[in-house]
Amino acid sequence: MDKPFVYIHDLNLGYRNKAVLKDLYWEMNIGESYAIGGESGTGKTALAKAIAGLVPYQGNIEINFDGQRKLPQEVLYVDSWYQFKNLEGVANFYYQQRYTSLQANDTLTVHAELVNYGKEKGLHLDQVEPILEALGFATFAGSQLIELSSGEHKKLQLVKALWLKPQLLIIDQPYTGLDTASRKNLNVLLDQVAKEGVQLILISNDAELPGSVQSFAEITDGKLVKVAALASSTTEIRLREIPDFLKESPLYSTSDMVKMVNVNISYGEKQVLKNVNWEIKAGEKWLLQGHNGSGKSTLLSLINGDHPQSYANELYLFGNRRGSGESIWDIKQHIGLISPEFHWYFDPTATVWQSVASGFYDTVGLFQHLPYTKSTQVDELLAYFGLTENKNELLSTLPLGKQRLVLLARTIIKNPELLILDEPCQGLDQQQTKYFNQLVDELCSNGMTLIYVGHFESQLPTCIEKRILLEKGEVKVVESLNTEILS
Repeated sequence: MDKPFVYIHDLNLGYRNKAVLKDLYWEMNIGESYAIGGESGTGKTALAKAIAGLVPYQGNIEINFDGQRKLPQEVLYVDSWYQFKNLEGVANFYYQQRYTSLQANDTLTVHAELVNYGKEKGLHLDQVEPILEALGFATFAGSQLIELSSGEHKKLQLVKALWLKPQLLIIDQPYTGLDTASRKNLNVLLDQVAKEGVQLILISNDAELPGSVQSFAEITDGKLVKVAALASSTTEIRLREIPDFLKESPLYSTSDMVKMVNVNISYGEKQVLKNVNWEIKAGEKWLLQGHNGSGKSTLLSLINGDHPQSYANELYLFGNRRGSGESIWDIKQHIGLISPEFHWYFDPTATVWQSVASGFYDTVGLFQHLPYTKSTQVDELLAYFGLTENKNELLSTLPLGKQRLVLLARTIIKNPELLILDEPCQGLDQQQTKYFNQLVDELCSNGMTLIYVGHFESQLPTCIEKRILLEKGEVKVVESLNTEILS
């Protein structure tokens, strides 16, 4: 009888004195591909990293590679988050650095990264071209790694994995940051490599999986349980009463939040935004959409005061033309922001309490003592989000769902005039996404202005009223929305 391809028994794994996986047993047979789902924090990522040999564990994990196959006898793990390094092998970047041309050259280009990877793995560069085309990534060859958005970084890691075609490919949250077309194309590519003998383990609660994935499992109480299909939770979560200080309307300095007049942004010969015109009035709720690479992140960087080319454009923020004497910190006082990139660069040594409190000062960590009133507001907000018991834990040690709630709390702690949520539900399951958007609806009911970036209409807050669509850096659609379409 053939041995299982993956054989796990008596697997135990814990973190910070908390057991995550307990005496776990699992067999994955030759030819099978799995999707592993379940609630955030149950140990899906921990199991994936253990199989890939990336974290210490107790017990036994055997990978029985097939020596007859031409595919590499390798387990490749694609993380849900990718930490790239600069030319000196250091990863300590800061948030605004991706928009600073003098420092962008500190990292490799996409092409150079692929050339190095091909040499390391003995791959032919011509074999990667079809993958780049299928994922809409061929035009990014000359882009610096630091210039890429989270979705573009995800594509780069997927390109490498599909190019290598290891015998076991594990992808944590494969669809994170990808637009609808890219998700469909990824599934086609995954089915292709599966036919060539690659076995897949996808850590995902997504319903639209590749056809080659026919086996499903979930982690419950530290054990892996095979199921007929991945279930979507129908449990209703009742919201707590919103803190009093957030029931009041923000103190608007002007009715004109943002005004862009023929805005253009270029990096060398590459034009990222082309003649963009957009006005946002106080209290409006906007949806910003566009394919990966359409210019959404760059557009938001102008509003948030992070992009240096804003001075060369006719851009008005909170009633003042950009460059009229205001500092970046003056602008940030009006804004609360979540984005995948900001999450990347957030201080990993900050506790949950410190992370939320830092929102008062728009820093990526807390560097000063809070007065009593503000400390009380932090405690009230932690209670509202159900995070009180986590207040002294490091943000980086929490499950992704709770990390996003912490950053949402940080974002709204000062009751900002403008709330910018750039793909805030990346990596969250359906239940967490629904809960997150319920919170957003509740928080925006006081008249807060909102810009929400999201690819899928079924995963949006109901408060959204208007939509702007970018395509290759140009505004293609500006429209009012029927809220029934979004529900």
